[in-house]
Amino acid sequence: MVVVSALYIGALLSGLTEEVVEAGGVLRLDQAINAAFAPWRESPFVAVFLWITILGTGSALTGVVLTATGFLWAAHRSHVIVPLWVTFLGAQATTWAGKFAVARHRPEFIDAVQATSPSFPSAHATGAMAVYGFVAYAIARDLPRRDQRVMIGLCGGGIIATIGFSRIFLSVHYTTDVAAGFLVGGFWLLAGFALSEHKKQSLVQTRSPATDASSSQRET
Repeated sequence: MVVVSALYIGALLSGLTEEVVEAGGVLRLDQAINAAFAPWRESPFVAVFLWITILGTGSALTGVVLTATGFLWAAHRSHVIVPLWVTFLGAQATTWAGKFAVARHRPEFIDAVQATSPSFPSAHATGAMAVYGFVAYAIARDLPRRDQRVMIGLCGGGIIATIGFSRIFLSVHYTTDVAAGFLVGGFWLLAGFALSEHKKQSLVQTRSPATDASSSQRET
């Protein structure tokens, strides 16, 4: 299911990229959505979304990944650390390669923000999906109650969606830039899930023979 989902996301991303490169109806839709938020780009809304968007910067995401690595190591869950870094670094590499391959110009953004890299896809959206999505997974994975797991998932999804929306509201990205970022981040998030579950299963299988041998010795 993870492989099929990843392939589906890849197909969606390919189709979206093609539409963006052709710059047809998608561009007009992007411009219309961007213009719709123009009357709202005033204080205090701009200040709030400037604060939110910082959570998706490369430095903030790196700090989250390093902090999560420390907690996972302290909790003796080292098998989750490599998948976390694979998800983060894979998402970043894919995004920045895509930016310069497509080389899409950004919308005309407000004076309060600065951005120099190409627009498509949004690195903030990609990083938020990959990092905060994986952290939510790592927290919720072993929680005993379903409602706890759902709550963590909703919190993680809320953070991701808000960061993505902040890029649109601040006119730093078009809507399709953010959508593509979510797709790239989602692809690597699924890859991280698959790798983490594989490593966890391998760890269980490695421990099982030792556990069985120990039980046999006690019975003897």
